Amino acid sequence: MNDLEFVRRCIEKDSVAWDEFLHKYSKLIYNYIHSTLKIKGKNIPPDSIEDLYQDIIFSLIKENHKKLKMFKAKNGCSLATWLRIVAVNFTIDYLRRTKPLVSIDEDLGEDTSLKDTLQDPSFLKFEQEIAEEERKRHLSECIEELDVDDKYFLAFYIGKQVPVEELKSILGISQSAVDMRKSRLTQRLRECFKKKGFLLGS
Repeated sequence: MNDLEFVRRCIEKDSVAWDEFLHKYSKLIYNYIHSTLKIKGKNIPPDSIEDLYQDIIFSLIKENHKKLKMFKAKNGCSLATWLRIVAVNFTIDYLRRTKPLVSIDEDLGEDTSLKDTLQDPSFLKFEQEIAEEERKRHLSECIEELDVDDKYFLAFYIGKQVPVEELKSILGISQSAVDMRKSRLTQRLRECFKKKGFLLGS
């Protein structure tokens, strides 16, 4: 089932789909809130973070799921990526409302649309910083799921950037075995990354 069909089921108040939505995306939304606060250098109490999370969830379903209906999966945008944008924008607005900030936040008025915000060069840079931090964290999580031998291979090949010829000697394997392991690991990490709502570059 693709993201649009999944969202359609949620909008139609399918309880199973909504339970799956909360199970699958609650942690991601919390992570986006924490990432935004970290980049902005802000600390707020845990109960305020919980309130912020609940407000984001409520914003998706209020007025007959008005905001959730805005998800159209345009240009290959996944639901996870769209929720990241919603959570980041919501958190920035929360910080602006609770305490006046400088920089891009002062320019975000109450009537500023999500489209206008996303087109702002400053926000785009800010969004890229959050996305990069999220990618690094998720990549680390995916690597942790690998077995010891695969982690060992990555530590040499990527971490220490050991040349292939030396790697063959260290591991005692052939060129074809090195290429096969690289291909297999890349595919595993790409699939793991995709499940988390991101794309892993070539």
